Amino acid sequence: MEEQIGMSEFLAQLLAISAPLESFDMPLLDAHGATLAEDIYAGSRHVLKKGSRIRSTQIGLAASIGLDRLPTRPHPRVVVISAGDDLIEPGSRLQDADDEFETNSWMLTTAVKEAGAMGYRVHSIPDNHEKLKTVVEDQLVRADLIVISGESHDESFDLITSVLREMGEITTVLPNIENSGRHNFGTIGPDKTPVITLPGDPIAAYLSAELFVRPMIRTMLGAVNIHRTVLKAHLTEDVESPIGTTSLVRAAIDQTSTLNVSPLPDQDSLATLSDAQGLIAIAADSPGALKGEIVDVMVLERAI
Repeated sequence: MEEQIGMSEFLAQLLAISAPLESFDMPLLDAHGATLAEDIYAGSRHVLKKGSRIRSTQIGLAASIGLDRLPTRPHPRVVVISAGDDLIEPGSRLQDADDEFETNSWMLTTAVKEAGAMGYRVHSIPDNHEKLKTVVEDQLVRADLIVISGESHDESFDLITSVLREMGEITTVLPNIENSGRHNFGTIGPDKTPVITLPGDPIAAYLSAELFVRPMIRTMLGAVNIHRTVLKAHLTEDVESPIGTTSLVRAAIDQTSTLNVSPLPDQDSLATLSDAQGLIAIAADSPGALKGEIVDVMVLERAI
């Protein structure tokens, strides 16, 4: 079994293979949503900051000083592949008890778009070495990053690992996150394209996308802030956590006279993940936190 690795150490290794993409001048409307690659001045006045996301107000400001193009880092092209012969496309019928609806590629493709990437979903494919290798090789031409997940019971992990190791330098790790699983990362193909594989369980896959894939994308964008906002909030009830692994508890955030955070029931449900506004982070060396304590909360996109 692979030795556990801390989240910070793992992320540092991922960011080392996630260089900012080369910048180029883009027409104003095309630059919307991308990252500014250089500081912009109007005469001697600094008006737009390098590394900031180009939003509608930045487009308006650029136009007001006579610019029709901006130096930008493009949206990374992220290919999301799901592998597993028991995965069934939504809209079809499950054939037997071993089948499951393919979830991860839909969720992860939209998650990478939310992070600022162009997401390309590759439909689920048979759990077959040569076919998987062919699919991955075919996607290299349009990928700045490849994300792969397998089945929820993780039987396809070894297959994915063997395919990737034929194509490049791959390391397997086990992040010390509660209820997570093994991950692969490295570079593959002639251009040394970064690749990361995520656990098959949808909740574990999403948490890894937040913790690891999103910062990789934000780094490729050249963004100043690659991490989600973390707030301090008062805990409304006790939370237990196993010693030795970091817990990320799905929670609701409430702003009254103080900022409060409440763990959601049924932490193993995708519905809970869908409802979550934030993730309560409980350190690996902590047994949990008590009601009334101040805890760190990573704020998700749909939060307050």
